[in-house]
Amino acid sequence: MQGANLLLEEPIRMASILEPSKANFFPAMTKIIGTLGPKSRSVEEIEGCLKAGMSVARFDFSGGDNDYHQETLENLKIAAKGIKKLCAIMLDTVGPELQVFNKSEEPIVLEIDAFVTLTPDQTKEASSEVLPVNYAGLAKVAEIKDQDVVCCVKNSATLAGSLFTMHISQVHIDLPTLSDTDKHVIATWGVRNNIDFLSLSYTRHAEDIRQTRAYLDELGNLQQTQIFAKIETIEGLKHFDEILQEADGIILSRGNLGIDLQPEKVFLFQKAAVHKCNMAGKPAVVTRVVDSMSGNLRPTRAEATDVANAVLDGTDAILLGAETFRGLYPLGTISIVGKICAEAEKVYNQAVYFKRTMKHSIEPMSHLESIATTAVSAAINVKASVIVVFTASGRTARLIAKYRPTMPVLSVVIPRLTTNQLRWSFTGAFQARQTLVVRGLFPMLADPRHPAESINATNDSVLKIALDHGKTVGLIKPHDRIVVCQKIGDSAVVKILELED
Repeated sequence: MQGANLLLEEPIRMASILEPSKANFFPAMTKIIGTLGPKSRSVEEIEGCLKAGMSVARFDFSGGDNDYHQETLENLKIAAKGIKKLCAIMLDTVGPELQVFNKSEEPIVLEIDAFVTLTPDQTKEASSEVLPVNYAGLAKVAEIKDQDVVCCVKNSATLAGSLFTMHISQVHIDLPTLSDTDKHVIATWGVRNNIDFLSLSYTRHAEDIRQTRAYLDELGNLQQTQIFAKIETIEGLKHFDEILQEADGIILSRGNLGIDLQPEKVFLFQKAAVHKCNMAGKPAVVTRVVDSMSGNLRPTRAEATDVANAVLDGTDAILLGAETFRGLYPLGTISIVGKICAEAEKVYNQAVYFKRTMKHSIEPMSHLESIATTAVSAAINVKASVIVVFTASGRTARLIAKYRPTMPVLSVVIPRLTTNQLRWSFTGAFQARQTLVVRGLFPMLADPRHPAESINATNDSVLKIALDHGKTVGLIKPHDRIVVCQKIGDSAVVKILELED
């Protein structure tokens, strides 16, 4: 895979660096995924996270049972309703994760050059000499005793807690990507809550995505759920292109991948992978950016630069794990990451990106993508403050976002009435929430009585509601120019509006 050039607009006025950042209703075009946990699961904390800029709530089933996560989700619903803000739900599977169990929860001290035995016998107590692991197929070892593995400790450390994740570099773990435990969680908690996204941990092959999608289809309720492939190993990296074709989005899990890869190669993978996602028009999510904020109010200088570079690389969203799950400052972390993203977006060279994306587009370009590029070009040329797009599936909005307009895209999702032969229902909520992971898209649900394709005054009334919403949140001001993209009958139309007082 080949990397992409840094998209930085030049020249940057040095004086602008000293200017205070301006507060916006939308802190950044880049989205923030927050992992909810012990430090961020109360209604008050979640409200703060949503106000700070979190658009997707991640539920990590590596810890906590269904009841624990359900309680957190109910608090999320109360918080989102209270501040009238949409928030998507992401279920993160455990996958073939190696885990060490410490039943006593007493700290375990490992000393350099000492030996510790990894054993699949989970009846044994964890100690400095023995660590029980949930896998019997370990290889690549210094010494083997039956199924036990004897390892030499290379650096001193203290393990605290009841459960530790173990990673073995560049070794195939012969466990299913979607475990029976994962299937049970999806079939119960996932179905009950109509999850928007499934984060498939340790995705190694395109077949992992196909099998997971087949399982979701069997469940019925989750046919619309999007699957994000989590690339965490060399195995997943080798099959990246095929995985990208099958997945709805990609999560670059730099924590585990940083162990498998040489440190000097991690940034190359990030740039190449994000570039491929951008050209495919699929969301790219980057993880492990501000680890130090789990215990500190401010990120390190390197971390702040890392966040900005991820934005300049073209990432759609930043995923915060421990920083919001058990970190001391979840609200502050989201706020600071949002501010860094917003500053990086100001110097993002959209013109270069647009030309590059056009060059990589498939010819002949589809009718819908042609309309999307026209809308983006028009908005930039007339310096529009916002693009308003009417959509039912969200596809048009995503195509517009693919070309990274410099202004927000207000995606007006028009619900559709559908039936499964047993009952009638409206679609739209799924489609609206699923754009919350796409850079630059800000959805709003329209009245289902207003069709997405119309030749009467209905669309004008929906447009008025959308523009009023834009004015309320500070996106639109008098005399601003607005680009509107909508279907009228069988035709797609891009029009430019100039607002009066």
